[in-house]
Amino acid sequence: MKVIILGAPGAGKGTQAEIISKFFNIPIIGTGAMIREAMKKESPLGQKAKSFMDQGHLLPDELVVGLVEERIVLEDCKNGFILDGFPRTLSQAITLENLGVSIDIVINVEADDETIKERLIGRIVCENCRASYHTEHKPPAVKGICDRCGHKLTRRKDDTPETINERLEVYHELTEPLIHYYVDKGKLHTVDATGTIDNTTLQTIKVLEAFHGNP
Repeated sequence: MKVIILGAPGAGKGTQAEIISKFFNIPIIGTGAMIREAMKKESPLGQKAKSFMDQGHLLPDELVVGLVEERIVLEDCKNGFILDGFPRTLSQAITLENLGVSIDIVINVEADDETIKERLIGRIVCENCRASYHTEHKPPAVKGICDRCGHKLTRRKDDTPETINERLEVYHELTEPLIHYYVDKGKLHTVDATGTIDNTTLQTIKVLEAFHGNP
């Protein structure tokens, strides 16, 4: 099962990706981690990515999709994978398809802007493993300490009201068109993420189990 998780920053797509990964035993492919790994291994595409980043340039769509292709042929992806944070634009989605990367289902984790702003203002993340918490809705067992690895929790620098508004504007302009793109292909399923994490998870798993049972 090859899955894309879509959603605005703070909608909860990362949380749902983690849950899906454990439930179906398929890996999460996040573009940031994928790029860092390719650079660490010094693969040809990793070296190209490093040259762009060293110059302060954004990676071309073809290069990022190439890194995705390089990653999904590894053994842990043989039963499927979850793309989290990619594609971000319509052009990336089209490039992904043109290069023959087939996606089975797209989950759109949907929440309104006001809900998202409230979540991001209260978000705290682990400096070490990047696990995400919320001061009210998902607090750690020990204040300021990650449940998973015991390291310190901090607020992300981009979780300020001004930056959040900018990120939402970029999402609506560049990423939201992907919703219509995958609707037209009959692959998009939207889950309501304005409620609790558990409620969103129930919707997400229900959609994926229905697909998994009827591929």
